[in-house]
Formats: sequence, structure tokens, C-alpha cells
Amino acid sequence: MAAHTLDGKVAVVAGGGKNLGGLISTKLAEAGAKVVVHHHSDTSKADAEQTAEAIRAAGSAAVTVQGDLTQVDDVRRLFDVAVDEFGGVDVAVNTTGMVLRKPIVETSEEEYDRMFAINAKAAYFFLQEAGRRINDNGKIINLVTALLAAFTDGYSTYAGGKAPLEHFTRAASKEFADRGISVNNIAPGPMDTPFFYPQETPERVEFHKSQGLGNQLTKIEDIEPLVRFLATEGWWITGQTIFANGGYTTR
Repeated sequence: MAAHTLDGKVAVVAGGGKNLGGLISTKLAEAGAKVVVHHHSDTSKADAEQTAEAIRAAGSAAVTVQGDLTQVDDVRRLFDVAVDEFGGVDVAVNTTGMVLRKPIVETSEEEYDRMFAINAKAAYFFLQEAGRRINDNGKIINLVTALLAAFTDGYSTYAGGKAPLEHFTRAASKEFADRGISVNNIAPGPMDTPFFYPQETPERVEFHKSQGLGNQLTKIEDIEPLVRFLATEGWWITGQTIFANGGYTTR
């Protein structure tokens, strides 16, 4: 049986500078991959550079790329850098997204457009460019949300914007299959990161905790190993959305 490892591979991690993306970047590097660490803006540049330095200190190679992935040219440039710097791409991970909790009747057109640009459009064209540029037998992994298996108030544009990625993933898994490329989603529950808390009251945070195994939110340390698994031994899994959320939701 062929070995499925990250030794000598190249990974592109969108949103790879901090939080879950930063952990994924460093752990892929520790497993042997060279990493292209994407970050969105000047405010996240220092985090991305710190992650890249940690990768280099661990003995691997890294390069940072700034870009707005709602702009297709920036998506293409991200993969251009990977090819130019490291000769190709073997693993593409998209952790990007934007959360908004707001009633439908109060949501502006600008907010709607922004949420769907980040959560759906950017994801689609990241998937498109990965399909064009990734090497045969590559792996594409997207981060979605446990709300795809639930419904609640306030998250219409967030869950709605993430929902199309399930179909994009299923379609891509068929279209890329003849090249041995797997395409999957991971759906965490509410994550214990700075992105989550501003959307919720303390009482709702406690409720969300109560719905997960161990009375806790999803930890980034519980999601990152799934990314490595799908990028290696989990190669046979494709077209799936894996709900890794401590039982917060299921279907």
C-alpha cells in the first residue's frame, strides 16, 4: 500500500496566519510540508509572519501571501506564489470565513453582499484554482460550520453563505476524481476563538457550551488533526462534510 504522508509536499493555507489556520499551518509543516501562509490584510500580517517563522524554526519552509480572496486575481496569485516558490501544490486548505449574527430584517444589502463574497464566492474560486493548480492525488479541505446541520436565529447570512460550499465540494469531488484529488469539508461547532465571542451574549455562550461533549466549545486543537488526516491517511474520503463538533449538531 502506498504511503500517504506530507513529506516534501506543499500546502496552501488560506487564512493560515493565526487561530485555527495558524495551527494548521504549523502542524502541516511539522509533518513535513512546505507551507504558503495566506493572510487577508495588514492587520494580520504580523501573525502570518510569526507563523512562517515558527515553520522555519521547525525546519520546514514557508512564505506569506497577503490577499483579499473575494478578488479572483488574488486567489490566483496565491497559487502562483506556491508554484513559483515551491514548484506546485499538493494540499489546499481554506479556513477563511466571516461571521455575522444579525436578524434578517436588520441586515443591509452591503452586509449580505460581504458575507456571501467571503463565505461563498471566495470559497468557490479557491476551489476552482485549487482544482486547476493542485497536483494529481492532491487534497482540498474546506472549513464550514455546524450550522449546516441546524437552524437558529441570527445567522442567516453566515450559515446561508457557507451552505453553497457543500454543493461546490460534492461537485468538485466528482470533477477532480479522475486525477485522484479528494475534496472535503470539516464543520466545527462554535469555536473557542476571538471570532466567536463578539457575536454572542454570555448566556448564549453557556448554552452553546452545554450542547457539546464535555460542556465546551470546539477547540482548534480538536479540528487540526482532522485536516492532517484528510491530507494523508484519509485520502479515500471525498465529497463529504465531517461534523466535528462534540455532538453539537448531527445529521
